[in-house]
Amino acid sequence: MLNSIEKVLLSENQIKERIKEMGASIAKDYEGKDLLLIGILRGVALFIGDISRAIPMPLEIDFMAISSYGASTRSSGVVRILKDLDSSITGRHVLIVEDIVDTGLTLSYLIRMLQDRRPASLEICALLDKPARRLVDVDVKHKGFTIPDHFVVGYGLDYGQKFRNLPFVGILKPEVYSK
Repeated sequence: MLNSIEKVLLSENQIKERIKEMGASIAKDYEGKDLLLIGILRGVALFIGDISRAIPMPLEIDFMAISSYGASTRSSGVVRILKDLDSSITGRHVLIVEDIVDTGLTLSYLIRMLQDRRPASLEICALLDKPARRLVDVDVKHKGFTIPDHFVVGYGLDYGQKFRNLPFVGILKPEVYSK
């Protein structure tokens, strides 16, 4: 598996340190509020576990599964809801937790859909932001790292459902995904 990685972009320690900082910032922003984290599956699984433990306050977690990639490396722009929320967000302070913000198409669709459910507030937290690929403007309030336009895997991010379990974020060798 490691021979498929061109370069480690973000080390395990870099990720851990940044998540601590993000957790403190989120706790400050939501102090005294009823916070609900909504994780977007599957890529967010590792990040939401770590970021939720870094937020020193009571909170709830729910999940959605949305697809716009399928088995491709590029977003199709067609968004499908695979799993919706289990609870209402009306009147709640909602923080969408994402692994990566890429084109913004999926996230922009999700924001419009969730705003119709009348949350008290709706913000975005993402481990990675890749602005070079942005097609739709989205405001990421809590951002871990801004990264260049490379296909990355690890720490929850995958290619063909593989590489999620790497403890770092690495650049996948092009020959792996261009076969």
